[in-house]
Amino acid sequence: MRNVMFVLAATALLTGSAFAQDNTGSQTDPSAATGSSNAAVNPKGNAGSSVNASGTVQIVAPSALEKGANSFTEGQARSRLEGAGLASVTGLHKDDQGIWRGKAMHNGKAVDVGFDYKGNIGAQ
Repeated sequence: MRNVMFVLAATALLTGSAFAQDNTGSQTDPSAATGSSNAAVNPKGNAGSSVNASGTVQIVAPSALEKGANSFTEGQARSRLEGAGLASVTGLHKDDQGIWRGKAMHNGKAVDVGFDYKGNIGAQ
């Protein structure tokens, strides 16, 4: 009976550690598992992100922004817009398509700005 208990305990310990690791024994990147294109989750940027291959932010036409459930907060949207070189961001609000919209200054000109759920930034 004691041997059976020992075998069960050893099996439980070995099985538990197998669930905590992938097949290489190392931790995995959670964004790789989800394939997320959300720049907040996957800052490396995937297709659809406003970060291009050189790592710089690309501002697109407002018509290129995609509607969808936007989980960015107002503060996160403002921070991303300012990080893209837009200054004096004001009037941010989320529209009925899930796109953050507002006004800002870009290269000395007043522009309308948008920020979609994928992290794309639009200015006109």
